[in-house]
Amino acid sequence: MAVVGAGPAGLMAAEVLADAGAGVEIFESMASPARKFLLAGRGGLNLTHSEDFEAFLGRYGARRPDLEPALRRFAPQALREWAQGLSIETFVGSSGRVFPREMKASPLLRAWLRRLAAAGVRLHTRHRWTGWDAAGTALRFATPGGTVERRFDAIVLALGGASWPRLGSDGAWVPWLEARGAEVAPLAPANCGFDRAAGADGRRGWSEYLRRRFAGQPVKPVAVEFTDRAGQREKRQGEFVLTETGVEGSLIYAFSARLRESIASEGRATIRLDLLPDRSPAQVLAETTRPRGPRSLATHLKSRLGIQGLKFALLHELLGNERMHDGRELAAALKSLALELDAPRPLAEAISSAGGLRFEALDERFMLRALPGVFCAGEMLDWEAPTGGYLLNGCLAQGRAAAAGLLEWWAFRAAAAA
Repeated sequence: MAVVGAGPAGLMAAEVLADAGAGVEIFESMASPARKFLLAGRGGLNLTHSEDFEAFLGRYGARRPDLEPALRRFAPQALREWAQGLSIETFVGSSGRVFPREMKASPLLRAWLRRLAAAGVRLHTRHRWTGWDAAGTALRFATPGGTVERRFDAIVLALGGASWPRLGSDGAWVPWLEARGAEVAPLAPANCGFDRAAGADGRRGWSEYLRRRFAGQPVKPVAVEFTDRAGQREKRQGEFVLTETGVEGSLIYAFSARLRESIASEGRATIRLDLLPDRSPAQVLAETTRPRGPRSLATHLKSRLGIQGLKFALLHELLGNERMHDGRELAAALKSLALELDAPRPLAEAISSAGGLRFEALDERFMLRALPGVFCAGEMLDWEAPTGGYLLNGCLAQGRAAAAGLLEWWAFRAAAAA
């Protein structure tokens, strides 16, 4: 059996196949496995999330029905128990996210690769899949030593999407699967930053002052509210980061799918910022209309509401000096400051990608309907989820499901031939 792609979905598929007694070979284009996994875990590997399971399933949006069976078979608790089997202790952070005690990806990956090697799994690095041979029966790989062609009884493709292409996921597989009859949705950035739309002066992005003084700094605490075209309104509290051209960060990522859709259909999307999420509108209004005597507005807002630095500069940029001196307008803006966005950042900058191989091209075993014996899993499929452990849990669950589907299909095929 072959697994193409040594990210989380591919490694998990290889583990399930090897545990069932299959001979497994993994082919990876990079010089070492799971590059994106390691980079994502550098600041603290977020394995999964501990929230109520129904809420957890809801994070997968429109693709929940397609992913739910796999997620129920490898739910967050099952993932934690799997990590425990690798001697990786986990804990639940204050946000409900689940992390390894060591907060790093490398110890888990090392233990995982040792277990796979002990099970007889062979890993081939620097083997870049380039499709099939002329007959369409053998996998073709570009290697440092030249082109290699190999035939296998069954295959799991776990090729990733197209985010962070320098780590191996570049979407090069799309035309090869489309040529074999598989339907692929266009790849797009997910969990990404967005650029600020042009203002009345026609200028896009932030002023030179705001970029120079505050780019790279977090806005916190803050709540973001967005209402989509269907009138569905959602408000979340957290933090985001001001970038050279707009905004990014976990709070923005939580809205990225709907922001992207709104921009695609209407040309822009408007989010509203609550810069004082812990204060009521009445409390804010009382302070902005309170006489301040000889004190400057900046001093007054700092002493009465804690608004200073980046928050004050953001207010000034988006509201303007004249409106800031109207107490009622200022209070309304502090609780609902409009920020227009008009473009997601490029796919290569995104944490993950949307689009990919449509689930309609797969059967219930994660096998391509057009290519019996070829199974697919992971970020190459057409789904997305916010950061917070949902992406990794989804990829691992799909890797297990695809491998289980392969084993079921192989057993059925063997029984039919007997």
